Parts: sequence; structure tokens; C-alpha cells
Amino acid sequence: MITQKLRLALLLIVSITLNFTALAKEVFPDGTPIPEWFRQNKPTDINKLGKHYRITDFNVVNDSTVIQTKLLQAVIDRAHENGGGVVIIPKGTFLSGSLFFKKGTHLHLEEGGRLKGSDDISNFPLVMTRMEGQTLKYFAALVNADGLDGFTISGKGTIDGNGLRYWRSFWLRRAFNPNCTNMDEMRPRLVYISNCKNVQLSGVRLINSPFWTTHLYKSENVKLLDLYIYSPKEPVKAPSTDAVDIDACKNVLIKNCYMSVNDDAVALKGGKGPRADKDPNNGANHNIIIEDCTYGFCHGALTFGSESLHDRNIILRRIKVNHAERLLWLKMRPDTPQNYEYVLVEDIEGHDIGNFIFIRPWTQFFDLKGEEVSGTSTSHHITMRNIKLDCENFFNVGAAKEVKPSKGFGYKLSDFRFENIDVTAKKFVDINTSIIDNFQLKNVVVNKKKVF
Repeated sequence: MITQKLRLALLLIVSITLNFTALAKEVFPDGTPIPEWFRQNKPTDINKLGKHYRITDFNVVNDSTVIQTKLLQAVIDRAHENGGGVVIIPKGTFLSGSLFFKKGTHLHLEEGGRLKGSDDISNFPLVMTRMEGQTLKYFAALVNADGLDGFTISGKGTIDGNGLRYWRSFWLRRAFNPNCTNMDEMRPRLVYISNCKNVQLSGVRLINSPFWTTHLYKSENVKLLDLYIYSPKEPVKAPSTDAVDIDACKNVLIKNCYMSVNDDAVALKGGKGPRADKDPNNGANHNIIIEDCTYGFCHGALTFGSESLHDRNIILRRIKVNHAERLLWLKMRPDTPQNYEYVLVEDIEGHDIGNFIFIRPWTQFFDLKGEEVSGTSTSHHITMRNIKLDCENFFNVGAAKEVKPSKGFGYKLSDFRFENIDVTAKKFVDINTSIIDNFQLKNVVVNKKKVF
């Protein structure tokens, strides 16, 4: 009996040791340990978040034709004044303009519940906010949370941006004036989380945003779990409806989400302009993990830019992606100092992909403001491994010396590694290894032929 107990004890010790060893091996691309926080993922339990405030108990009615912003905001304010609680959207459709959540308040959408945005921009006030790498006055989102700790959005319901009118108006304006910018057509985002900590969005459907769908700015420890994020590419394209924009944030996890939008799925932001790195409103993105997600159509599965300064320790892994125009997209702005470093893309399956990797200057609406960019933008320590997919182009990378959209602009690519890559490519030309310093390729198969 003693021997059996001893054996069990030894087995337990070995098991614990192996588990700790496995956890210890989980590191970011620069070798720093991945915090346990990234592995502790549980659905939001609204019963632990205080009193429940069902909106229909406070004169809000199920009517998709009546704007009820003031009544809905009054419920949020009441919850805040009473020490916090959960604002619950029950089954039904409730039309609103901008809502501002406050300390201690949360949003929960029950199955069949729909918070629907107004298609009249006058229901979204102008506020100091963040948009396209700038801090400026622009329209508030439908759901706004600023300076909160522990804010959550949860449930099986839907936040619907009701974007069709905005999309049609955008394309009409673009046809009239091809030089109009994304912000010229006045339209709100769906969800904007700024200056927050310990945030979790889980379970809900985020659809039909007029502009960016989920925008995270200067926030830390943010989890997006089990979300369904969608906007159409046809019959009316939903322009600039990025699924998730991460803007000067630290520790962000996107897990078990579905993303299909008519722009980039996950885009890293942070600022733009020749002096963007000197502006305290801008910043870097550190420690971002996107894992176990499924992608439908998008312009880029993982995109750096177009307004981005410094991104470090970015992981995209265990992904199924269909119909993306680009798997990894590095936008190199001629007017902005940039450093994209320590990036890992691994364990990817997909089909009907436009470009496996796409690196080119991004020149849309750039502005040197009378200056020259000093130095060279860089991208280094990029690893892509264990990837199987079919694509149009495999290696779509332009050397800076070959493409100079502005005086003094250049970028340097170094320390790239491709390993265990199996792709079919309709348009395959030899990989120009001279474009990237210290470019390592191992077991790279293109069109069933080993090229490295």
C-alpha cells in the first residue's frame, strides 16, 4: 500500500513538473514569458457584477423605430449612481445613439436582444476621441467606455451598427470626390474602449458597423472571447469596418472569435506622421495574441498599420482563414517612423488567400507636413511557420530601394524566418532573399515543389 501511495505521489509530482515546464516554455517571440493571464479565460458571470438593471423595467420599449438614447443612458446612470451593476438588454430590438458606460457598470445582451445603432449621425455627439492615429474631435461610438476598470460586455445578443445608410453614403461621396478620406463621410464606430484596464468582451455578435467595429485605445489587459464580428463585402461594401483595431495597447487576447469584414480583421494602430513618436497621445502595442479564431473575408488577417509606430510581441496562431486578401500585411508609411518587431504567425490553415505575405509602402493620404522622415522604418524578427494554404501570391514584398514614394523614405527588413510552409500559389516567382537581411527558410514547399 505504501508503495502504491509513493508511486501515485511520484506520478503527481512528475505531472505537475511537466505542466510547469510546458507553461514555462510559453514565451513571446522576444523570449519573455507569456503571463498566466492569457490562459485564464472564463465566461463573464454577470451574477458577480452587482444588481441587474433590465432596461424594459425603466420605460424602455421594444421598438426598432424609436430612438431611446436618453432612456437607455438613464439606466446606465442609475446603475452607476447606485454603486454599479449590469445593464441588461432583453429579447427585442432597441434603437439608440451613443451610450457612455460609467464606473461599475456593465452591458449584457440576452439571446435575441439587439442594441441597434441609429442611422442618423446627429445621434452621435462630437467628442475628443481617437481616430486613424489622431486625437481629435470626432463622433462617439455606439457603445463607449473610458477610464474604466473591469468593464464587460457579455451575452448571446447582438450589437448592430445598422450601417447600410452610412455605407451607401460613403460610396456616393467617394464617387463624387475620389479624394475623400475615410473620415469625410460622418459615421460612428460600434464599440470604443479607451484608457481602460481588465476589460472582457465575450459571446456577443458585433455586426454591421458604420466604421471600425471594435476600437481599443490605450487600454491594458483586454480579452475578446467567442465574439462574432461581421460586416458585408456585398451587395453594398461596408467600408473601413475593421473587426478589431488595437491602438497603443498592452496585453490583448483575441480568442475563439469569428471575423469577416470588408477591411482588416485585426489591425495594429498607434499614430502617424513624421513626429508621431514624440506625441504622448500615440504609443506602441505590446503583447498581443490572436488565437483559435476563424476568418471569413477580410483585407488583412493581421495588419500592421496603416497608422502604427511600434508593435512588439505579436502572435497569430492556430487560425483557419478563408478568403482573406492577405495573411500578413505590413504597411510601411512614408510619413511615419515605424518598428514592427518580434512577430510570430504559426499553425495556420486556409484557402483562397490573396497574398501569403504582403509588404509595401502605404501611401494613401500620407502627409510629411513639410518634413522629411529621419531614419529608416524597420521590420525584424518575423517568423512564419507551420502554415498550409492556397493563395494567389506567395511572396509579395517590395524592396525599399525599388519603391520610393517620397524623398528620404526607406525601410529595412531583417531576421525573417519561414519554416514548414506548404502553399499552392497561382502566381509564384522566385523568392528574392536579398530583400531581407538574414532571411532563413527551412522546408518551404510551393506548388508541391520544395524551394528551400
